[in-house]
Amino acid sequence: MSLTQDLQNLGTALASQLPPDVLGVLGRAAEQLAAAAPTKGSVAAGAAAPDFELPDADGKTVRLSDLLRRGPVVLSFYRGAWCPFCNLELAALQKALPAIHGLGASLVAVSPQVPDATRNTVAKHELTFPVLSDRGNRTARQYGLVFTLTEEVRPVYAALGVDLPASNGDDSHELPVAATYVIAPDGIVAHAFVDVDYTKRLDPDAVLGILQRLHETA
Repeated sequence: MSLTQDLQNLGTALASQLPPDVLGVLGRAAEQLAAAAPTKGSVAAGAAAPDFELPDADGKTVRLSDLLRRGPVVLSFYRGAWCPFCNLELAALQKALPAIHGLGASLVAVSPQVPDATRNTVAKHELTFPVLSDRGNRTARQYGLVFTLTEEVRPVYAALGVDLPASNGDDSHELPVAATYVIAPDGIVAHAFVDVDYTKRLDPDAVLGILQRLHETA
């Protein structure tokens, strides 16, 4: 089963479990986010990918420019370990990792979580690719992906057990829009998947197809 189908199944299951008032708040928040178009100026295909250096789960600094010297980079921005859709995506990327490496590419995932939360994510899902902590969403902001949760939705998240201030180490309630970039070795974005609907992600099969085309034209 594809990641896309898994995400659809998860969305259906959650919709059947959540109370109508909660679904209403989440629906309004999604509509407001779409109307605000926070990613209107986000990094797009054909643009230069902003370089960054961020700590991984072990505190080691990872630089995009260093990874690009080895080949293409798949860069995934996710919201946090509290997001079940993100967890499905991370697991799917882990399964695709051997194929990604086989095409000469690297994979990194980025979230605003504090390092402790990042370490927990890596351990829980047995991830073997770098998972980076973007405190304050500085890198996500460079890519034009940051938005702020509405006042209405914050208590709903809290009631569902999502403690964003603890997870991210600040009270901003800022998150990145989930996004996946495939970056060519020259630093130019070959493909950009950016969608304010957090239930939608770029399927690993599509990622592999893009990497295959890069490999063939290298």
